[in-house]
Amino acid sequence: MISLIIGILVSLLVVFFGTPVLIDVVHKLHYGQYIRQDGPKSHQIKRGTPTMGGLIIVLAIVLGWGASALYRFCTGGATPSWSAVLVLFAMVSMGLLGFIDDFAKVRKKQNLGLSVRAKFIGQFIFATCYAVLALIIPTKSGFPSAQAGMSFIEKPFWNFESAGKIGAMILFIIWVNFLMTAWTNAVNLTDGLDGLASGSSMIAFAGYAIIAYWECYHLKGAGHEGYAYAVSDPLDLSIIAVCAAVACFGFLWYNSNPATIFMGDTGSLALGGLFSALSIATHTEFLAIILGGLFVIEVMSDVIQVSCFKLTHKRVFKMAPIHHHFELLGWSEGKVVVRFWMIELLFTMTAIMLFYGDWVTRSGLLL
Repeated sequence: MISLIIGILVSLLVVFFGTPVLIDVVHKLHYGQYIRQDGPKSHQIKRGTPTMGGLIIVLAIVLGWGASALYRFCTGGATPSWSAVLVLFAMVSMGLLGFIDDFAKVRKKQNLGLSVRAKFIGQFIFATCYAVLALIIPTKSGFPSAQAGMSFIEKPFWNFESAGKIGAMILFIIWVNFLMTAWTNAVNLTDGLDGLASGSSMIAFAGYAIIAYWECYHLKGAGHEGYAYAVSDPLDLSIIAVCAAVACFGFLWYNSNPATIFMGDTGSLALGGLFSALSIATHTEFLAIILGGLFVIEVMSDVIQVSCFKLTHKRVFKMAPIHHHFELLGWSEGKVVVRFWMIELLFTMTAIMLFYGDWVTRSGLLL
């Protein structure tokens, strides 16, 4: 518990005191946000707002977890787990890709950064590295950092190992690439209104902190009653998730409407990469669809809009992603953001109840 508190405090302090410094630096470098020309006209006043705020979010998560790991090492000799390192690698690598994209935008002075092909290649390289390392690196817990399969909660309903070792590795690489691409794009699309992505991410990561902490106390071989999980180092995963939730909470102080800084692709890709890695490490890839339900709605609204327009030349929404649709209906930006937070909170609560219900059922406690 103390290690969790240390992670929370360090992450919060880094964001609160580091964000104003980053804002000053970005201002001096004239690295302001460029707004899409086809977006709501009210957004044009945001042009020039400092971007790349994701840098401080990533730094807060890494330092928060690092301080917690240092405390556990000094007090009990516990060394950092590979599961934590790999999850952080997914976050930092995707954040790096987002930073390159943000940097390209400010250098070109337009809302177009890396090409779709370049971004896809970068995501493929980093996601593949994560997938291979998660399967082959041994962990001190005895459980692998990831399991080669697709899971709703814990046990895979499709185990890739039935295809043989090489086949399982290939299928897992494809699966991880799909998850990383899907979640990074989903969070990126959600980051269209002040505080929408940061607040929704805060709620989603808080949900994962609860799930991973529960897995920590019901680990296989730990002697606790009820169903047990074969997850590698869930305490580390819980600390990372709570640090992410706190970092988003602190960033929201500066990112709420009217925002004084945006997270940019640096933040949205990093948070998407972290969310997908946590879903893999906790064996809850399909539960994550519910846990991150708002992000799914955002990305599906964009897919539906594009698909229907190609087929019928008609728009389903006034504008996609869907948060812009409600803006054009006359809702204020603040109303859209708060109501979307409420929707994400409902999704997260539902996912936690399903997770707990699954544990009760598997434990045989349900009469």
